[in-house]
Amino acid sequence: MTRSPTAARERARLQVDERRSQLIELGLQLFAERTLDELSIDDIARAAGISKGLLYHYFSSKRGYYLEVVRAAAGHLVERTSAAGVDASPAALQDGLDAYLDFVEQNARSFVALMRGGDGSDPAVLEIVETTRRSIADRILTRLGQDPPTPLLRTALRGWIGLVEAASLDWLERRDLPREALRSLCAQMLIAALTAAGAMPEL
Repeated sequence: MTRSPTAARERARLQVDERRSQLIELGLQLFAERTLDELSIDDIARAAGISKGLLYHYFSSKRGYYLEVVRAAAGHLVERTSAAGVDASPAALQDGLDAYLDFVEQNARSFVALMRGGDGSDPAVLEIVETTRRSIADRILTRLGQDPPTPLLRTALRGWIGLVEAASLDWLERRDLPREALRSLCAQMLIAALTAAGAMPEL
């Protein structure tokens, strides 16, 4: 039976999407270990086992490829933590931090790629990382019933998110702190930040 032109085009599109996804997953590994400047387009093509020309078929440039990799890492993190509520109650706070640390531990390369991207000066990369941080902050504020937040609460919460990111990266690098201790530290620092901002709810 001959496939219709529409069915053939759909199959071709799905094949392209699948190949793009595979290349992005490879990028999560490559950019976790090396920076954008350290990797050439030839390095990426060689690691993927394809020609440089074929890589350009899927992505317009090395920077375009890198942006898609960073966007994927951000999406993975948001998706993983979206089902877990984070508020000031012990159970919800533990669930939220566990979901976050599960992602950090199980997808270390994705997390490092995302956070390393946020250290750069590329406006597009910074916007992806900022969108991720806003998503996490907005979720916490909604759970607290503090949306929109006061300037003090906004500042305290953004500072806490930065602390969690930095602490997670240190934990991945050194592995000299039990995960439970890291989770407890992050939980206590959130409570301290909310208390300092006058937004700690009654438990």
